[in-house]
Amino acid sequence: MDQFEHERLDVYRISIAFVALADQRVSALPRGRAYLADQLRRAASSIPLNIAEGAGEFAAADQARWYRFARRSATESAAITDALVALELTDESLQTRGRGLLLRMVAMLTAMVLKISGSLRLRRSLAPQGPCSSANSAQLSWTPFASLAGSGSGSVPL
Repeated sequence: MDQFEHERLDVYRISIAFVALADQRVSALPRGRAYLADQLRRAASSIPLNIAEGAGEFAAADQARWYRFARRSATESAAITDALVALELTDESLQTRGRGLLLRMVAMLTAMVLKISGSLRLRRSLAPQGPCSSANSAQLSWTPFASLAGSGSGSVPL
């Protein structure tokens, strides 16, 4: 094997292309806009880093969590891009290309999370339901998190 798991994912390759585009965009920003440059660089670089962390996980729930983080960073990057356009700090063609990459990433990451989450729910529904079953223990391990979320349902949504 001469590739890491994340390097095989299309969404990872697209995210790397966006990092390069975002860096190009912020390099052209006028002085006094370092706060926007820093925010976009951080959000953009967070996308492939979180994808790589998720791909490196064995547990499906952990994979889904990292992919959700990547999705959040992509939507944050979209908002920063919108701000750059509103402030007339970037041209429309550059914004259009970046937005296209971000929309693709968000769609792919959403599908990945839903697929992983669906397989988790399916596995839990097919598991034995006795008082000593591993399915029952898995539900109990979620209980402390439910109280933090305030849902009271005994589980935390993926």
